[in-house]
Formats: sequence, C-alpha cells, structure tokens
Amino acid sequence: MQSIKEILEGPNVSNYQGSEKTKEMVEEQIEKIWGKSEVKNYDPYKSALTFVSWLHLGYRPKKGSKALKSIVIIERKNTAGEIIGRYPKTINLFYYRSVEPIASQT
Repeated sequence: MQSIKEILEGPNVSNYQGSEKTKEMVEEQIEKIWGKSEVKNYDPYKSALTFVSWLHLGYRPKKGSKALKSIVIIERKNTAGEIIGRYPKTINLFYYRSVEPIASQT
C-alpha cells in the first residue's frame, strides 16, 4: 500500500477532467473545513478522490468525516455513439486529510 505522501507525489489517480468550476467548488469546501492555508495543498488529480478510488488505494474515510460535493457532466449517447444529451451528476469526494489506512485483517 502506498503512503498518502506517495499518492500525492505520484501519477494522477483521479478522473478529474480539468473543469475550473468544479475545482473552485471543492476549494471553497476545503477552505471552509480546513482553512485558507490548506487550499494550496489541493490537487484535483490526486488529493480528493471518490470512496471507491480510496478503497482501491487501501484507504477509507475516517469515521464521521463528511464528503466534499462536486459535479460531473454525464453524456447520454444514442446507439450510433452520438451525444444526444448532457446532465449533471453530484459526486462525493474525500480529501486526503479525511481518510485513514484500512487496517489489515489477519
């Protein structure tokens, strides 16, 4: 299992697509919870991941931690693969400060 430091310094692990609006949404929530100084540590490609992404890395949200809300745009396609519609979907992200290693069960 990688340490948090290795995850933050390693290759990108999230599906973040580069939206400034969603980045700003998450930054505002981080500032509200951990303060202005923590916003500079936020990297949308590595430090805020979904529950399943953290599980794959060997981490889980700490008890009582709250998810950061973000949105993704889902594209609906027809059978020919053409985009026929788009709609927003809310996703829950957990910041690296709100996760802990999963204890090994032996």
